[in-house]
Amino acid sequence: MSSTLFRTKKVEQSILDTEEPEHALKKSLSALDLTVFGVGVIIGTGIFVYTGSVAKTTAGPAISLSFVAAGVVCALAALCYAEFASTVPVAGSAYTFSYASIGELPAWIIGWDLVLEFALGTAVVAVGWSGYFRSFLVNNIGWHVPEVMGGRDGASGFGFDLFAALLVLVLTAVLVIGMKLSARVTQVVVAIKLVVVFIVIIAGAFIVDTANYHPYIPRSESAAAGGSLKAPLIQLMFGWAPSNFGVMGVFTGASIVFFAFIGFDVVATAAEETRNPQRDMPRGIIGSLFICTVLYVAVSIVVTGMQKYRELSVQAPLAEAFKATGHPWYAGVISFGATIGLITVCMILLLGQTRVFFAMSRDGLLPRFFSHTHPRFRTPYRPTILLGVIIAVVAGFTSLRTLGELVNIGTLFAFIVVAISVIILRRTRPDLHRAFRTPWVPVIPILSVCASLWLMLNLPAETWLRFAIWMVIGFLVYFLYGRTHSRLARDGETAVGEVTRPPNGGTP
Repeated sequence: MSSTLFRTKKVEQSILDTEEPEHALKKSLSALDLTVFGVGVIIGTGIFVYTGSVAKTTAGPAISLSFVAAGVVCALAALCYAEFASTVPVAGSAYTFSYASIGELPAWIIGWDLVLEFALGTAVVAVGWSGYFRSFLVNNIGWHVPEVMGGRDGASGFGFDLFAALLVLVLTAVLVIGMKLSARVTQVVVAIKLVVVFIVIIAGAFIVDTANYHPYIPRSESAAAGGSLKAPLIQLMFGWAPSNFGVMGVFTGASIVFFAFIGFDVVATAAEETRNPQRDMPRGIIGSLFICTVLYVAVSIVVTGMQKYRELSVQAPLAEAFKATGHPWYAGVISFGATIGLITVCMILLLGQTRVFFAMSRDGLLPRFFSHTHPRFRTPYRPTILLGVIIAVVAGFTSLRTLGELVNIGTLFAFIVVAISVIILRRTRPDLHRAFRTPWVPVIPILSVCASLWLMLNLPAETWLRFAIWMVIGFLVYFLYGRTHSRLARDGETAVGEVTRPPNGGTP
């Protein structure tokens, strides 16, 4: 049984599957498109919120160093993703990579986790966008949205977040019509978002008071160890509590602002739809991460220079900093940029989820019905419509408090699996052509594993508990359906890693 659980799918087989007419995705993306996708999903609430909340409570003006540290952790993972995405240009990201190196069960675990993570993330962002949009209607048009259409938050009776649901449905339609249209929409929205970010950096630079940078690294303040499930797992395991401020506060801050970078790995899910993945995937992944890191650091330097870190707002630090310095017009521009920016975050998270779901169904681990592409648009329209409708309903009927924060542990877990997969595939398939090679293997992958594991230990214990529950459900689905319906099982695999191609290139 163990041989079936860890059977691997050959890279050549994965690439051949992408050529089947009914299951093939249209190749239309360039390196620029991928970079824009990456920037579009990374720059969201993180740059508009975390810069203030972490500076005020954890790192002080040294939050810029926290962003650098978090960027380094993501860069380690990005190097591993770049090698895999260029070597195995198949939809599915970490799921596909682990299927080719570690085995079917680990691949299922990763895919199952990413589906939940992207779904929850899409719903959270949609509800957050709806809140910004309703605020815009009230403040600029004077129209108060009826309580029944405003969602569950604050509703005394029935409440449905109509705008959140409509946003998800509209973006679902955009993704069904085609990736090129999605890329064009993303380019427009990202351009608006970047203009707002540059306004913050340039305008804020003229308002900076260098006295606000002192002390750059505030004196360390110990944080009491917690005993509830809301405490970081490392506290419950070792009774050790991270300190606020000081040098250790910089790294504690990095574990928090890291989540502002989540999303660059979504770029890898579009590998199959890229015209030249061997060249463009590394450029898109690493390029988008580099751009966002520079912007994050620049914004954090400006905002902590405009206002004393102890006085920063934890909800809207950029807008409030401009208000505090007598520039309310910029605050309105920033709020507009945040509203527009969340649209791309929502769309690209939905894109990533549908591609992982599509890849799993094409391999038979989920019903093959969902692996057929649209005859005209060549997009995975069936899973896109299904998941879009489900997420729209979840976003409409669920409050932000219930949705909670994005299951970040899934991304970090995926980072670990991808890093390990790079090492394994280097040993098992040294013959593969690698257009991009992760440098200093196995040192870089091992550092990536250690850094990701450290950040995972700093997550609340309740996040680990939710992760465990979802994984138990995933194991049940796999053993009751996926293991027996897997294409590797149905093709009559006789040895680990050996795949038999159906006659005439047909589907089993």
